[in-house]
Amino acid sequence: MGVYDVSPSLVALCTSQHSTARTFETAEALIASPDIDAVFVLSSDDTHSRFVHAAIAANKHILLEKPACLTVREIDDLLALMPDYDKTLFVGYMRRYAPAYLAARDELPAFADITHVRIFDLISEGRHFLKKSQNVLYPNDIDPALLARGAKERDALIREIVGADAPADLVRAYRGLTALSSHHISAMRGLIGEPARVLAAHRTNGGANTSVTFDYGHFACLYDAVVDDLGLFDAMIEVRSNTRRVRIIYDTPYIRSLPTRLEVTDAGPLGPVTKAFGPLYGDAFSNELEIFHRHIAEGTKPLTDLADSRRDLALMAEIIERMKESGQR
Repeated sequence: MGVYDVSPSLVALCTSQHSTARTFETAEALIASPDIDAVFVLSSDDTHSRFVHAAIAANKHILLEKPACLTVREIDDLLALMPDYDKTLFVGYMRRYAPAYLAARDELPAFADITHVRIFDLISEGRHFLKKSQNVLYPNDIDPALLARGAKERDALIREIVGADAPADLVRAYRGLTALSSHHISAMRGLIGEPARVLAAHRTNGGANTSVTFDYGHFACLYDAVVDDLGLFDAMIEVRSNTRRVRIIYDTPYIRSLPTRLEVTDAGPLGPVTKAFGPLYGDAFSNELEIFHRHIAEGTKPLTDLADSRRDLALMAEIIERMKESGQR
């Protein structure tokens, strides 16, 4: 086991909890080490492409935190390397591995019977939960020059999508899409397939809030993301037909092992009948790690790979275009 981070105090914390962990001077040294079989890329989004490129070249298994990259261009550069890569590359969309989500796939109405889908993220940022529930290290020993360089590189990548002269709220909207909304955009696609197009998109509250309508032909999927300081977390996917409603309910991931829930409601002769699954305490993060290991052991292909992530980023770019067309710059 090896560890590298730009924060020396975080490295010290990791090695204090895992005495066998070996430290490396650079991420590149860790990736190149013959003692390392699998690389976890958990760094800032702007660095993902660089580290994944190195890990593919070193022929390592890779668990890549979402979003895989910030632009389709970066994904395409990496996909060009895949024909010669024979290991597992797994993108960590943990909501797609939550027990309620996995159980929901067997409860959905037939696609032709779906009449409406509603998805929302009405949430507060992680600090509202973490600082009140657990002792979390917030490093203050990262080189300021490194942080400034990372911010500049991240802004340049985002502006490839939003435009060089885009206003601050459009930049924030795209950051929200890649950071928060990517979870549910990926989950939506995994559950009900690919939308034909993005019909409409709008941003408010300085870009913190986003509303999107996806076109699925005979039904629409409505997605809302709202970020505020209430200290609440309310995330849900709801799929309806004329006689069935399937609802996946997520709690905050910032407190480990909180349950997910699944509710299935059917029309009955005496009125609606609801069947509840759970609370389901299986941890989505643990599930994705187990599935990552299974793909390595069995040589199977993950559902959440680079090609899958490319479709998420293409939809996000399309959302930005609809926002521009809606009369917002």
